[in-house]
Amino acid sequence: MLEKISLNYLGRYSSGEFDEAAAEIPAYDPASKRAFIVNAQQGVAEVLDMSTPATPVSLGALDANDIAAGAVVNSVAVRDGIVALAVEAAVKTDPGYVAFYRADDLTEISHVSVGSLPDMLIFTPDGNYVLVANEGEPSDDYQIDPVGSISVIDVTDIENPVVAEAGFTAFNDQAAELRAAGVRIYGPNATVAQDLEPEYIAISADSSTAWATLQENNALAKIDIATATVTDILPLGFKDHSVDGNGMDTNDEDGLINIDTFAGVRGLYLPDAMAAYDVEGATYLVTANEGDARAWGEDNDAYWLGDKTKGFVEEFRVKHLVHSSGFDRRAGDDLPPQLRELAAGALLNPDTFAYCNAIAGNPGDCRDDEILGRLNITWTMGYRTDETGAPVMFNTSGEVDPAGDRLMYDALYSYGGRSFSIWNGDGEQVWDSGDQIEQFLASEDCMLGSARNIPCADYFNTGHDEGDAMDSRSDAKGPEPEGLAIGKLGDKTFVFVGLERMGGILVYDISNPEAPVFMDYLNSREDWTTEDPSTVLAEAGDLGPEGLVFISATDSPNGTPLLIVGNEVSGTTAVYEIEEHFAAE
Repeated sequence: MLEKISLNYLGRYSSGEFDEAAAEIPAYDPASKRAFIVNAQQGVAEVLDMSTPATPVSLGALDANDIAAGAVVNSVAVRDGIVALAVEAAVKTDPGYVAFYRADDLTEISHVSVGSLPDMLIFTPDGNYVLVANEGEPSDDYQIDPVGSISVIDVTDIENPVVAEAGFTAFNDQAAELRAAGVRIYGPNATVAQDLEPEYIAISADSSTAWATLQENNALAKIDIATATVTDILPLGFKDHSVDGNGMDTNDEDGLINIDTFAGVRGLYLPDAMAAYDVEGATYLVTANEGDARAWGEDNDAYWLGDKTKGFVEEFRVKHLVHSSGFDRRAGDDLPPQLRELAAGALLNPDTFAYCNAIAGNPGDCRDDEILGRLNITWTMGYRTDETGAPVMFNTSGEVDPAGDRLMYDALYSYGGRSFSIWNGDGEQVWDSGDQIEQFLASEDCMLGSARNIPCADYFNTGHDEGDAMDSRSDAKGPEPEGLAIGKLGDKTFVFVGLERMGGILVYDISNPEAPVFMDYLNSREDWTTEDPSTVLAEAGDLGPEGLVFISATDSPNGTPLLIVGNEVSGTTAVYEIEEHFAAE
């Protein structure tokens, strides 16, 4: 009987490009023994011969410029010898494409027009449809904001695919209700359809229902595939960081591991990758709760000088948000003009934040780096509002005052759950890993490198593009779970979760969705001390896992189950062998 599994590093293919997203999303075709890897730096899907998985060999690339000049490949999926590519137009706010190729000879079969910024795409289990998440991101100045949608493409006749759009315009008159339910709709002047940005798609085993993560909106969209209709928008709620087991490290400057709980701090799940699996006829969804802030125009000086038409940035540090001198001390630096338009400063609710000595009109010690000061939060949520949604204003003494110019934050919302979660088909949380990931990375049991000989705690919450950077991501999203893949071995179901910043792959047995069991963690980054890893790229190993694909033993080129991982920072495609451990008879 299969008792557990573990990962062993097998080999890699390196693009030789550092921090250029030269290896992002992988897919695999068992018939041709080829992997297809999105190389965003070149805007293509690179083709790798996986006949010998320890030493993948490049065979060329699929180039989207054959479809439209300046187009780039964003994502890839493969089924039955057909490669589907999500293709972004030269101007990202224009409609994009999905193109189909033969895996064996790389010839184009057909292509169709879809929504703007098509990204993740997936075949239905029955092979009849391809669904693509059209993110519809705004222009950098937020003056052009396309609608988000999910294209449902009938591929039963692959030479003549037919597109139907599952859109969100039917929800445009429900903005108030959706916000009240917890769906984040907050882009400048955006309709619901413009504000919702599908990120990742999962599909039920019977190919009837799909779910799409709406990452920035902290919600899921539920889609009826046959009618190409969004049937529901499901808010995901938040993680209460005051609860034991939901702790986090908030300070990136002390070089210490300090995982603690904080009353009044709530984590927005904001999931990226998602996958579906079936247990006794019920569909469960697994999400990697990466977290993502809207940050548009952040490189435009005019925006920071106060021109709100040049962008929209929602991220702000707690220490700057609740400084007693107000916001203007940050003007011209990192003060979003939309925040300044709301108020001249902000306060903390002295009842909620009494534990860090907040009192009326004064944040006390809550601004200290050792407590909440360094934590990045969204300024768009948590302040007190009236029944119309307008902010209730306070004076500098912390008293309600219509003539006041201060917001009152009753709660602070941080980015990501620093976890992965399991949900049922109605968007209700069944299980969350809480602070297990950070606790494990801080433990003596956790070791880094393919030889597992470097203590994780020495490089806790390290960034993926820097060396000797202990604790550098604690103020943001911690280890940042981003990608995941599900694989079935015997009668058990496992999830493989990629940690974007800290790196490495976590493995859990999720056969019982209410009680997942930790199996393994492997991080094949080898150099952790060189300040600039690009100078030792050949020896650095794998940095910044983005996309993962599981290969069963039946489909594997060497007869052993494998995991392929695209690493965007190191530009490497890593191959891991999955070792099965059986209980003694």
